[in-house]
Formats: sequence, structure tokens, C-alpha cells
Amino acid sequence: MENICPKCKSEKIVKSGIINEKQRFHCKDCNYYFTVKKLGKKIDDYYVTKALQLYLEGLSFREIERIIGVSHVTISSWIKKYNITRPPHSDFHPVYKILKQNELLDYMSKEENIKDSGLIITQFADKYMLIKWERFKK
Repeated sequence: MENICPKCKSEKIVKSGIINEKQRFHCKDCNYYFTVKKLGKKIDDYYVTKALQLYLEGLSFREIERIIGVSHVTISSWIKKYNITRPPHSDFHPVYKILKQNELLDYMSKEENIKDSGLIITQFADKYMLIKWERFKK
């Protein structure tokens, strides 16, 4: 990968040591020293979308973290980045279950599990997540 100077865009770059375990470079044209910016790992948009959906369904950052395996801090930054606000859910709270396909079919076949409730089912790899809204008990 060929580097260019971030200050003057020159290609006359030479290596100039290592700082904090990162390669340092020197621009021969403008005498500027710099290190290569870390690109970081890119998280698939699928997981960003799922995290935002789960947040809107009422799950906490830590619950979402446990489900999709992404840091609650990262999830919080996505909520801020996309300016997501939850609608108020005054009388209801979400309950979620992670089920395999045969467990999901068994759960759905029992009327008492689905009667008088709102449900969302979403897939994560080889498992399914079922979100059900229940009324707060008074």
C-alpha cells in the first residue's frame, strides 16, 4: 500500500521509525511526520440494523450486546450516530427468547404462548430470537 502525505498529498514518503507500535512516516516535501491511521474492523451493516431494531423494541444495550456479540458501548454510539429515539411503552415490556428452529416451532404451537401478545421473530445465524411484549404486572 503506497502512502501519501495527509498534509500536502505528496508521494515522497519515507519510513521514519515506529511510534506506539505503528509505522511512522516522513514527507520529504513538507517535512511532516505522521503515522498510518488505523482502519479498525468494520462491523457488517446487518448487525447494526439488528441492534437498532432491538433497541427500538425496548431491549437494553447490554441485552443487545449479549445477543449479537457487539459491545454495548458500540451499540450506544450507533444509537447516537443515527439519532434513534424509542417510542414510549408505558404498559408493556419486552421479553425475549433465543430458540433453535424446532424450539421455535414448539413454542409457537402452544396457544398460551402467543395469546394476547405482540411478537417479532428475527433470525441470527442458526437461531431465532423471539420478542414478546407483556403487560407490567400491577
